[in-house]
Amino acid sequence: MPESELWVTSVFNDYLWGLGNFFLTLIGRHAEARPWADFIVMQILLVAGLMLLFAVLRPRLSVERPGGLQHTCELLYGFVKGQAEDQVGHTAHRYVPFFGTIFIFILCSNLIGLIPCFESPTNFPYVTAGCAVATFLYYNAVGFQANGIKYLAHFAGPLWWLAPLMLPIEIISHLARMLSLTVRLYANMFAGEQVTLVFIGLTKFVAPVIFMGLHIFVGVVQAYIFMLLTMVYVGGSVAHEH
Repeated sequence: MPESELWVTSVFNDYLWGLGNFFLTLIGRHAEARPWADFIVMQILLVAGLMLLFAVLRPRLSVERPGGLQHTCELLYGFVKGQAEDQVGHTAHRYVPFFGTIFIFILCSNLIGLIPCFESPTNFPYVTAGCAVATFLYYNAVGFQANGIKYLAHFAGPLWWLAPLMLPIEIISHLARMLSLTVRLYANMFAGEQVTLVFIGLTKFVAPVIFMGLHIFVGVVQAYIFMLLTMVYVGGSVAHEH
C-alpha cells in the first residue's frame, strides 16, 4: 500500500479492486493491484454524500415550515441565480442548475480536506482539469443551442474580412480558458493545503487555526471565481450578436 494512501482508499483497494480494474479496462489501461487513487475515491464519497443530503432534504421541503437546511439551500440558490442574471441576462434561469452544481461540487471539494483523514480532490490537477473541460463543453453546447450554426460567427470577429486572423486567435483563446481554469483552481488549493500542513507541523493550535480559516476563505473564493468565470463564458456564448 502506498504511504500516502488514505484509509478510505485502502478500503476501496482491498474490497473493490475488481470494480476499479473494470473501469481501467474500459479506458484502455492495464489492471493494477491497487487501482483506486485518493482523488477518485474522494470524489465518489463527495458526490454520494451530496446525493444523500439532497435525497434527505427533498421530501422535507415545506413552504409553511422550512428548516434550517432548506433556508441555507434557498439562500444559496438565490445567490447563484442573482449572479447568473447579472452575467447572462434574462435567460439565466436555464443555466442555473449547471452553475449551482459546479459551485457546490468545487466548494465541497475544496473544503473536504479539512476533515481529518480526508483530502481535497482539487489538490490534484486531474480533478480541476475535469471541471474545466466540463465548463468548456457546456458553454459551447449551450452556445450552439441558443444560436445554432450562427454561434460559429463568435469566432470570426466583428468584420468578415478579419475572420482569417480572428479565427485562430479565438480558438487559442477558448482553449486557453481550460488551462486557466485548471491551473488557477489547482494552484491555489494545492498551495493553501501545503501552507496549512507546514504550520500544523510547526505548531499545534493557534497558527493552524488561523491558516485553516484562510484555507476556508480561499476555498470559497476559488469556487466562486470558477462559477463566475463559467457564467461569463456562458453569457458570451448565448449572446445574440447583431
